[in-house]
This record gives sequence, C-alpha cells and structure tokens, in this order.
Amino acid sequence: MNSAHRGTGRIAAVSSNGEYSFTKPNRPSITLLAGLGVEGDVHAGVTVKHRSRVAADPTQPNLRQVHLIHRELFDEVASAGFSVEPGELGENVTTEGIDLHALPTGTLLRLGREAVVEVTGLRNPCPQINAFQDGLLKQVVGRDEQGRVVRKAGIMGVVHQGGTVRPGDTIEVTLPAPPHVPLDRV
Repeated sequence: MNSAHRGTGRIAAVSSNGEYSFTKPNRPSITLLAGLGVEGDVHAGVTVKHRSRVAADPTQPNLRQVHLIHRELFDEVASAGFSVEPGELGENVTTEGIDLHALPTGTLLRLGREAVVEVTGLRNPCPQINAFQDGLLKQVVGRDEQGRVVRKAGIMGVVHQGGTVRPGDTIEVTLPAPPHVPLDRV
C-alpha cells in the first residue's frame, strides 16, 4: 500500500451551497449528515438531487452526496493557464495528499474525528466546466494511451457517519477488502 492510502491526507477547504450554482463558497466548517450529505447543501438527500439525474429518475439513490476534489488538480490545470480555487468546481471537500482517483469503490474516508464517507465513484465532468472557464473541460477529462476516458474532476461519496469537517482536519483512508473495484462515473 502506498503512502496515499495510509491516512496521510488532509482537508484543504470545505464548501457548500444551499442554491443550485456551479461554484460553492468556502466555509469555516461543514456538517455531514449520515445518509444525506452536507447539511444545507442543495445536493443533500437520500435520493438524487443533480438536475439531470432527477429528470431521468427522481427515485434513484443519491450516490453523489459529497463531492471531493484533490487540490493537486488545481496545480495541474494552472500549468495549462487556468486558475481554480477550492469550491469553484462545485466540490464540498478539497483534499491534499491523497490520490483520490486511485481509490477503489467502497473506500472509507474518515474526515476529521467523526465523519466517514464511502467512495461511490467518479464525478462525470459536465459542459458547465467550460462555462466557468473556457477550455477547462479538456483539462479534467481526456483519454489515456489505450483510448479510455479519464475523468479527473473529483470523486463522489455517501455519508456513513456524520460529523463536522474543517480545513486542516486529517483524512484517514480505509480500503475495502479485495478484489478492488476501480472507480467509474456515478
């Protein structure tokens, strides 16, 4: 197991928004609610809250209660001329020190002392990213050497155990039992 999977990460920022908008303002803390998501956030709930998912089937379980992005992505897109700050891509938790995209489905993330989020899959980057900054979508979705789609706009999860989460809190990673299932879009 590499160091990215031994709980060496930390929370760089937390964000939430009670209204539909692409970005989410940073907060001094957020409260995660078991089975629901981020208290007061527009995407919190037992069933889907993302508009496209609601239109398809509003009774689907909400596997996208918490959106996490690694701060290192912002450095990567900066090298291509883009400026992105925590919360601007709509994430609730901006992390540091953990390769989120390398985690398997079912990984448990302890955020701070109490909150536990189970990783459900990848965020599927949408065209709104280009409305935020033209050309940014190509930086967060592309193809690997084999032609497979690579999504880098963060991961999604559901809240197993609630608690308050703040910038500076540690992140402990617990991998599920093998065999590990790679993340796919949810």
